[in-house]
Amino acid sequence: MKKWIGLFVALALVSMLAVGCGSSKDSSSKEAPALKLGLLPSIDAIPFIIANQQGFDKKHGVTLDIQTFKSAKDRDAAFQGGQLDGISGDLVAVAIYNQAGVKMKITSTTFGEFQLLTGNDEIQDVKDLKGKKVILSTNTSTEYTVAMMLKEAGLTEKDIAVTEVPQIPTRLELLKNKQADAAILPEPFVTMGQADGLRVLSSTTKLGINPFILGFPEDTIKAKEKEIKAMYAAYDEAVAYMKSHDKSEFMGTIIKEVGYPDSLKDQITVPDYLPANQVKASDIESAFAWAKEKGLLKKDLSPEDVISDVVFK
Repeated sequence: MKKWIGLFVALALVSMLAVGCGSSKDSSSKEAPALKLGLLPSIDAIPFIIANQQGFDKKHGVTLDIQTFKSAKDRDAAFQGGQLDGISGDLVAVAIYNQAGVKMKITSTTFGEFQLLTGNDEIQDVKDLKGKKVILSTNTSTEYTVAMMLKEAGLTEKDIAVTEVPQIPTRLELLKNKQADAAILPEPFVTMGQADGLRVLSSTTKLGINPFILGFPEDTIKAKEKEIKAMYAAYDEAVAYMKSHDKSEFMGTIIKEVGYPDSLKDQITVPDYLPANQVKASDIESAFAWAKEKGLLKKDLSPEDVISDVVFK
């Protein structure tokens, strides 16, 4: 009898060990928690895409669920519908969200650029846009950027005729078909436009402004602090990867995910990305001042009100 009892005890111990081992295996194979990002098809999305494609996100403990949108309005609709945790957006969007009662915080700047293109030979400078038709998306940083370009040239928004086109690809097509005199575009649409003979009049880089940010609601930052920090660690590793590898090794990803035509792969210039960093207070003040002038922002918001220190203290 003692022998049978001993056997049952031994079997019970083996079963417990087996269950323990099984639990350990299940735990280690669990997928890293997801962080849902809404991005536009532009160059500031590339490090996030590389981080996901190369598995740097999972390495650091997060799964980047990247969703791309053709317009800021489509992205914002998805965000408002609860489909996204955070967005690659702009400072004007941050102002509008906070005005509406959404405590949107800026976790970092991103590496974006808007450029103003024309196909009209009569237009050689921004000042030549007086009385001309310009395509942009109103109440966004595209309109803000054009306003700053006009101001530098001694003009105002009243000096141009604005055509509202939220969808970025449509802006390029209309400009190519001479349905407007100029349009504000990000990459890859700038390179695509130049391949068809369009010219660059100005850019956010030339102006010395950067309205591009990554933002999350305050509640999401509190709930997903670890995931956000992991995302930035993956982002920085993606930047290091691009610096240490020939662009041919990741160009296919850029072409597929960002939307460059394969025929332009030799003309694509990969920016000299920097590790993630925080937005400048001066950029926030400039964009918020314009938003107030437009009536989009009525609250008094300082940079401290909208900057998150979840990663950058």
